[in-house]
Amino acid sequence: MEASAKLALDKHTKNEDWAVVLPRRGKKWICSRRNITPEAKKQSWVPAELESDPDRELKLTQKMEICFKKVESPQFYQNFLEQVENPDILNSFHKVLGLKLKMLMVIYGIGSIESYETPRFHLSLAILMKRKFDWIGDMEVFDPILSATESRVLESLGCSVLSVNEHGRRRVTKPTPLYMPHCEAELYKNLLQEKRELELLNHIVIFGNSFEMYEFLSEIKKSFVVDSTGHILAARKFTDEYVIKIASDDYLTAFHDSSWHFFSPALDTELLLVK
Repeated sequence: MEASAKLALDKHTKNEDWAVVLPRRGKKWICSRRNITPEAKKQSWVPAELESDPDRELKLTQKMEICFKKVESPQFYQNFLEQVENPDILNSFHKVLGLKLKMLMVIYGIGSIESYETPRFHLSLAILMKRKFDWIGDMEVFDPILSATESRVLESLGCSVLSVNEHGRRRVTKPTPLYMPHCEAELYKNLLQEKRELELLNHIVIFGNSFEMYEFLSEIKKSFVVDSTGHILAARKFTDEYVIKIASDDYLTAFHDSSWHFFSPALDTELLLVK
């Protein structure tokens, strides 16, 4: 990898970060300054609502069943499966899997599955993948806005809800698809910061916001995007990206600019910490 592919430290102070947030549920791009202390990197978490509501659980379970049928029935899902089973993508999954039999899927930033249909679409697709492919094992889910009711329904669907807010800073040492559609750029940055030992990137697959789109946005909005996406832009140089095909406008909001990302870093590549 050429020296130009390496990232150097920028001039921000030690505790300052910029976070660029992707459009979510119709919201505009925003840019905000945040202070992140070491203690904030991982925090114990419990839902603000400590008790689940049985009536809401039933209604949410019914909503999820409807959503499974919506995702599974149209051409979108068939196209999605055909794409995953494409030799290039399937071989990339098997390369990450190595000698292991199953991958742990981690879902970050799912959103409120009770309040919005888009998060239900995201969750339904992830669970349908697990049902289809036997190499997807346990599923762990986290979003700090999840309620106790939502957590109970997630558990009933076979997911484990994390009790720690990792802020994306998980050190992955086993094959792991990270399912992160429409998550904030900061989560991707945190995730890549934990992979400064680049061989760790060989263990992960990211389903989420297109790195190619971040690169495009960095060119037209250089003043604030690059600060937040430096790691993404650096990783893009050794990323194989496969954009999700969307056959219907019904799924455009949920899966626009979403891609699979597989990593093949060279031994002499450096991904330095950007703060």
